[in-house]
Amino acid sequence: MGHVEIPESDISGPVGLAGAPRPRTAASRNRTVAPERVWSTPTTVERDHAERPPAKKSSGPRVPFLVLTDLLGLGVPAWLVLRAGDQPGPLAAGASAALVWTGVRAARGRYERRLPGEAPGAARASSGDWLVLVGLLAVLLAVTGGGLDPAAAVAALVPGLAVAVLAGTAGGLRTAGRRGVRRVLVVGEAAGLDRAVRLLNSREDHPYTAVAVVPVGPAAPDCGTPVTGRLAPRPADDDASTVLGGAFAHDADLVLVAPGPQLDDDRLRRLAWGLHDGGLALCVLSDLSGVAAARVRPASAAGLTLLHVAPPLRRGPQAVLKTVVDRAGAALGLLVLAPLLLTVALAVRLSSPGPVFHRQIRHGRHNRPFTMWKFRTMVADAESRREQLSAANESEGPMFKMRRDPRVTRIGHALRRTSVDELPQLLNVLRGDMSLVGPRPPLPEEVSHYDERELRRLAVRPGLTGLWQVSGRSDLSWQETVSLDLWYVDNWSVVTDMGLLARTVRAVTDGRGAY
Repeated sequence: MGHVEIPESDISGPVGLAGAPRPRTAASRNRTVAPERVWSTPTTVERDHAERPPAKKSSGPRVPFLVLTDLLGLGVPAWLVLRAGDQPGPLAAGASAALVWTGVRAARGRYERRLPGEAPGAARASSGDWLVLVGLLAVLLAVTGGGLDPAAAVAALVPGLAVAVLAGTAGGLRTAGRRGVRRVLVVGEAAGLDRAVRLLNSREDHPYTAVAVVPVGPAAPDCGTPVTGRLAPRPADDDASTVLGGAFAHDADLVLVAPGPQLDDDRLRRLAWGLHDGGLALCVLSDLSGVAAARVRPASAAGLTLLHVAPPLRRGPQAVLKTVVDRAGAALGLLVLAPLLLTVALAVRLSSPGPVFHRQIRHGRHNRPFTMWKFRTMVADAESRREQLSAANESEGPMFKMRRDPRVTRIGHALRRTSVDELPQLLNVLRGDMSLVGPRPPLPEEVSHYDERELRRLAVRPGLTGLWQVSGRSDLSWQETVSLDLWYVDNWSVVTDMGLLARTVRAVTDGRGAY
């Protein structure tokens, strides 16, 4: 059978493979058909690659390049270190270590192609592989009776670990930059389907794009995406065939299922059989929202699939490292930016009457108030004039935002657009009131209107920058700002902070959402 052409317009009734409405009555559903007959149908649905352009695949690093990097990255430094230490047989030892290293990496799946966003942390994966290597080489050294000094042998392996970490990090950055797009067909009941499609297609920080949907049941989806088929409220013989036909018609390479009452475990399992037999990947949407993949660990028990969710980082080595990075980064920033800070201070002082700095009470970690410093960007009596402008507030939440606030001075517009007015907050970071990265620090009157969900933003120190800064700043709605801050509160890590700091540079240069 060739590819199946299905119209991309919305379809109000049940749809079969050919795209024509197909009534689903109790008589049309054969509940007594043997399983092998019911599930043989999907295997006859084939994609006609000759007539349809192939879907774009992400081009990750090639395996030979990764293997060569590991071989040379560990073997050459090991040989040089052993030779410099006058160890016997440095060339043979270095080559042996390199071969064992690539074997360990291959056995642990480091050369396998991963889905976008699925790559593990380079440092954690490489350090685990390195410990396995040390153990294997220690056994090999004991068995062969080699004359290498154990301390020198371990020292010779350290450069190889550094190369693997750097190569893995660089590969992850390249993959994130390319972000190979996965074309997704979403299957589910209307409510869950609409939510999934809207979230996937409203943001660009992930590799998935919803190209079509297959609703389950009579409810009509309202996501604006082509409806390419429809599944009955109860299991039917051609569930998998309908989904496969829709996926092939829209060149989707992944089916995302949003489970619900009409897509129970048994129906989902049978749908998975049909999709996998038809050569299509399946992904199941979890109800865990706002949880980073690194915090989730799958496990099996008694035939059940369990998802262990690690608690957010609140203390431990990463929290200590974050504090060290904050204080050191703030001190270095104040030192390097001192000429700029002095120039801006002079410009603010000469451009309009009033103080150079604007000091404001904000609430920080655990709802503790502190004095936040900024360069003054408004007229001196801005606070007293705010009540007069309350009717012009453009934010639907407790924040006050105006795109063209008449209180902002001429130089204030430039400082806000470039975010230079925020630089004095490095003093707050140095004092420990703030962090380099974190949620936006709120005003006391804003906090007084917070509900329990919004108060969770104050579980960590507020930041000089954060997800809100790199995702649109003042262009974001209040609920979008809260959602981004809550994601950070629960999923932050030092690596995440470094990435957000790097993205802040681009956001400041772009200037969008700053007013």
